[in-house]
Amino acid sequence: MKKTFILFFLLNVVMVTSLFSQATCIIDSLPAYTPPEDSIYIAGDFNGWNPGDPVYVLHKNPQIEDKWTITFPAQPEGTTYQYKFTRGSWETVEKGPMGEEIPNRQFTFGNDDTVHIIIYNWRDYGGGGTTAAANVTMMSDSFYMPQLNRTRRIWLYLPPDYDSTMKSYPVLYMHDGQNLFDAFTSYAGEWQVDETLNTLAEQGYQVPIVVGIDNGGLLRIDEYSPWVNPAYGGGEGGQYIAFIVETLKPYIDAHYRTLPGREHTGIMGSSLGGLISHYGALKFQEVFSKAGLFSPSYWFSDTVWSFTREAGKHYPMAVYQMCGDQEGAGTVNDMLAMQDSLISCGFDAGEVYSKVVAGGFHNEALWRQEFRPAYLWLFGSWANGIEEPVPPEAVTCFPNPSGDMLELSGREGIAYDSAVIFDMGGHQVKNILHLTSNRISIRDLQPGTYLIRCYSNERIFSGKFIKK
Repeated sequence: MKKTFILFFLLNVVMVTSLFSQATCIIDSLPAYTPPEDSIYIAGDFNGWNPGDPVYVLHKNPQIEDKWTITFPAQPEGTTYQYKFTRGSWETVEKGPMGEEIPNRQFTFGNDDTVHIIIYNWRDYGGGGTTAAANVTMMSDSFYMPQLNRTRRIWLYLPPDYDSTMKSYPVLYMHDGQNLFDAFTSYAGEWQVDETLNTLAEQGYQVPIVVGIDNGGLLRIDEYSPWVNPAYGGGEGGQYIAFIVETLKPYIDAHYRTLPGREHTGIMGSSLGGLISHYGALKFQEVFSKAGLFSPSYWFSDTVWSFTREAGKHYPMAVYQMCGDQEGAGTVNDMLAMQDSLISCGFDAGEVYSKVVAGGFHNEALWRQEFRPAYLWLFGSWANGIEEPVPPEAVTCFPNPSGDMLELSGREGIAYDSAVIFDMGGHQVKNILHLTSNRISIRDLQPGTYLIRCYSNERIFSGKFIKK
């Protein structure tokens, strides 16, 4: 009996042991220009993509020609890691042979594998190429941020017709500038903001000036939240937004042909960039009237909820929220809860649009895909070239989203004479010449988002609604 038990025990040990294995990464080749004093790190889904995690720094192994190596503790066979190599920050992430962005590396544990690596280029050394359009320039590689006593690279996208006209343009301020225009400077793929806006311009839409502000690498978390998360940092978001409002925007307005008013000024970002855009738009409602919040990291601090309630609504606002359904239930639920919170503190239902993208992950591919519809929704009538000789007053559409009937509500006692409905491509889809009541049948419209313009005694009223 005792021998049987021992045999059973040993068999279980063998079985359990055989289900786990180690993996070792060996860097066989580095770019010749790699600074010899720099350390090499591995960042991946196993450490929250921390580019300078001291736990995951590589070491030179004298037994294998002093090559950089790292060995991972045993993991269950079949476990897959995604990863990239850096020299301590995303500013120094590895690049491909031509300096291009490369997909995440990955390996699967099994059979005590050794993974041999070739690193071709580092991001901060460029790689000798660019994917940015000709109308994208580096406005400054060291723009001073007095609120934070540091400098930052600033990108500038000018509309294709900027040099051939005397027009003035709205301005969209965007975070994570490294990832907006150029695959050679991005660390996770680019948004292709320039290609998307240039295509829209070719299709007859009006496009804005875009100002891209690089993130601060290891300072990104600190700058992209005004509130401190004990585990991750934060706390400099107030100064960062103050830099945009007090220093960068006045500079842009003074040196370029902008429409400086709040009605023509937007802010947009993703992840923590979405969080800081939310904060900036509500904190400075007299400056911003449009906020694009992609995969917003509302989880970072519970203070965002009390801040939103206390900020309330002071001016009309267009808030576009978007996330993918593969980002986790928490992201989706928080985004929808924020929509409710914004409405409860005074924003109209038509001012807040929340979109959950089927199959969407927390990455640049999703944000690149969704930039076009977000831009068209946020900049609505201006992007579509709808002339507005008189600033329209607001009309509230309810219920919103609507089914077959749409109710219109403006100032008390207003009766609308006529109404025109446009799709988000600027095409007129319905024209009601004689309104007998403030109710409109929209049974014939396809599901989607629409702009509506109502008229009453030569006064103009404008709003948005969603047909479900």
